[in-house]
Amino acid sequence: MQPTLDLWEVEVRPHHERIVARSADRVAWMRERSRGVTATDAARLSSVSSARAVAMDKLLGRGFGGNAYTEHGRMREPEIAKWVLAEHGIQANDALFHAETERSHLATPDGVCVRQSGCLELAEIKTTEKQWRSIPRSYLRQVWWQQYVLGAERTLVVWEQHSEFVPLGSEPRCKWVDRDDQQISVLVARARLVLDYMKPGGLKH
Repeated sequence: MQPTLDLWEVEVRPHHERIVARSADRVAWMRERSRGVTATDAARLSSVSSARAVAMDKLLGRGFGGNAYTEHGRMREPEIAKWVLAEHGIQANDALFHAETERSHLATPDGVCVRQSGCLELAEIKTTEKQWRSIPRSYLRQVWWQQYVLGAERTLVVWEQHSEFVPLGSEPRCKWVDRDDQQISVLVARARLVLDYMKPGGLKH
């Protein structure tokens, strides 16, 4: 039986020493992501039973290929990232990082910043056609996973609402999300299930 998760209680190597690929090298980036659990995968881990579905999709290559909404998001992200840098000092990121003690736990946050205090902060950018009353739970799981992988204390979630792909308002909205170690523990346990299922014969059990 594995011990209780205390990964954030050990001194971790700086995040920049744990880069495994960059999105500019699409082949290497996709290869590394296929072998581990990413923040996109973590967003789907809403229950223990969801781990099996995530593992099956990764093994069979049935990941979501995108649509007009995701394409709009890819087009808008660089512009929104400029706003994030100007207003909050968080630099855009294209690196895929691995967690300190789990090489197969991966994340590519949209922005990364180390403050003068040494505090590591992240940014996650979204576009949406819906008016959010709160940040969707799946995105919170994605954010908590990124915080765990990089060792960050909080994340600025930034979203831009649009109507028929035309941005609404003069600037995006944003909200800080603090690290939640309890939720991270739950996600790490479910991610380990995903990796167990991905082992040879894992889905037979």
